[in-house]
Amino acid sequence: MSNFIADIKIPDSKLAVEAAELLREHGDDLLWNHSNRVFLFAAMRGNLNHIKYDPELLYISSLFHDLGLTPAFRSADKRFEVDGANAARHFLQSRGVPEDDIRLVWDAVAFHTTTGIVEYKEAEAALMNFGVGYDVVGKNFDFISAEVREQIVKAFPRNNFKNRILPAFLEGFKHKPETTYGTINADICEMLLPGYKRPNFCHHVLHSRWDE
Repeated sequence: MSNFIADIKIPDSKLAVEAAELLREHGDDLLWNHSNRVFLFAAMRGNLNHIKYDPELLYISSLFHDLGLTPAFRSADKRFEVDGANAARHFLQSRGVPEDDIRLVWDAVAFHTTTGIVEYKEAEAALMNFGVGYDVVGKNFDFISAEVREQIVKAFPRNNFKNRILPAFLEGFKHKPETTYGTINADICEMLLPGYKRPNFCHHVLHSRWDE
């Protein structure tokens, strides 16, 4: 495959290649294609809006953003986003990457589902959130032309992504549904996890141990 998709270069530094190999080893085609599309859509947004960003850090963030769903990296008690962020931190620390860059990638991965906040983080985090929203729910769909979308999807096919991604999400946190409280992932548990009852913040306030 060409290193250029829709005129965007897929980073091919040693660090980027090793990150890609890690996702290839522990993820599947669904996550591989999704993560690469996220990077490309994010980079397209950055390029079209003339936003300065680090392509390598954006690519690595994109590769790690769902890695916390996989058996090798999912924890027993943390949000999957934090699992992916921690995996990215360990990966980058082991290769001597500067702490500021590590912190940026950690934030991009950990906050990628935290709509309403992540948009105001550093460019890489905000752009990756755009890429995730674009690929998963088609947010701002007309921002990217049909021709460019076709080039990206041809390189990294969706293959019924719309119907496969929700069960894939659930598989990553069905053993710890409590970690989805207050996040969009609670919607997935409510729809697909038998017996799951979404916690209610108002209930927690009104039934706390305080007298008043």
